[in-house]
Amino acid sequence: MRIFLLAGTALASLALAGPASAAWDDWSVSPLTGSIDDADISYSLGGQAFGSAFSADQPGHVAKQGVTGAASLNASLQRDYDSGMSIALKGNFELYRDKLSLDNYGGDFVEKVYGQVQTGLGRVEFGMADGAAYTLAVIGPMVNGEVTTDNPDATFFVDAATGAAFVDTFELNSAVESSLNYAKISYFTPKLFGVQLGFSYTPSEGKDVVPFLNNGPNVANRQKSLWEGAINYSDSFGPITASAYAGFTVGHGDRKTPGHAGLTDWAVGTQIDWNIDDDTKLSVGGAYRQANTYTFDINQALLHGASQSLHASSVLSYGSWSVGAEFGHGTADGSLGLPGLNVHDYVADVGYAVNSNLQLSAGWQRFHYGRDIGTFFNGAPHIQMDAVFLHSVINI
Repeated sequence: MRIFLLAGTALASLALAGPASAAWDDWSVSPLTGSIDDADISYSLGGQAFGSAFSADQPGHVAKQGVTGAASLNASLQRDYDSGMSIALKGNFELYRDKLSLDNYGGDFVEKVYGQVQTGLGRVEFGMADGAAYTLAVIGPMVNGEVTTDNPDATFFVDAATGAAFVDTFELNSAVESSLNYAKISYFTPKLFGVQLGFSYTPSEGKDVVPFLNNGPNVANRQKSLWEGAINYSDSFGPITASAYAGFTVGHGDRKTPGHAGLTDWAVGTQIDWNIDDDTKLSVGGAYRQANTYTFDINQALLHGASQSLHASSVLSYGSWSVGAEFGHGTADGSLGLPGLNVHDYVADVGYAVNSNLQLSAGWQRFHYGRDIGTFFNGAPHIQMDAVFLHSVINI
């Protein structure tokens, strides 16, 4: 009953935000920008902060209400030339996070630092950045990217046995992301007839900004020489915009122990957006990923077994309002004594964009995990968890 009351309160809060936001419509905060005149260099400084209040129902765990959040900073320096070429240095830095607000990069303070050269022939990136297969990914629409269940930034369930976020057990991620923010070289073609290609080379799991400086962490079964590629297609047909994606990453296993292998990771995705009228849009889509890594851990590439992630979603938008639903399913085959895992998740949420900076949302999540060996912290091989949440995010 408490969960339904909190869900009702959350939706009522969003409804009240509508009329009250009239005074907020003209309010906005832009990134700090300027130029270094002597060098013809422009700079930009912005960031993101988000927070969630939630009530979770977890069997065997008494802490059911809580808050979580994170804050990050992004900065860039850029010089533009009369020829159309631009050179930039960009970075993303995580200023704060707690154990339930995750990022893609293991909680690194330095999430990305890379150089970028853009010309009429395409774009080259050099440094700690996302790989081509993740940058061009399409996984389906969502009301809010932080509280999705596919590679989320905010989660609401705690593993009582470890104190960490429960999603660490097996997090669904339907876009190829094995190269993470390891130092790499990437090239992206210009978009031609709706098609864009991307390629990346990551020499090791090193995070020293410049590729080739080291062989990555001194651990068994690390991956080296990661090659990845992706193709993204997007085009409009009257009121309908269609997008599709395919990407892959392969790597060479180094210091392999028995039962381990080099990396193979691939995914496909699609999305259809239908602009019903000037105010209303319906989006549907999804993605599928398969890798020979256990729970997508790059240092657990296996000779036998694979992990799979499936995401399907839809969002209906009307003006500043949006309502969405997501479904996720994943499996991780057991091997070398590791338990086989499976997860099903569901999300339903409502969002309201107060202005260009501030978005509010409220919703419900359900996760169901199972394993074929051992038990979870509740003493059973299966666990079902539900949560309702209020979420806000500020982008600058």
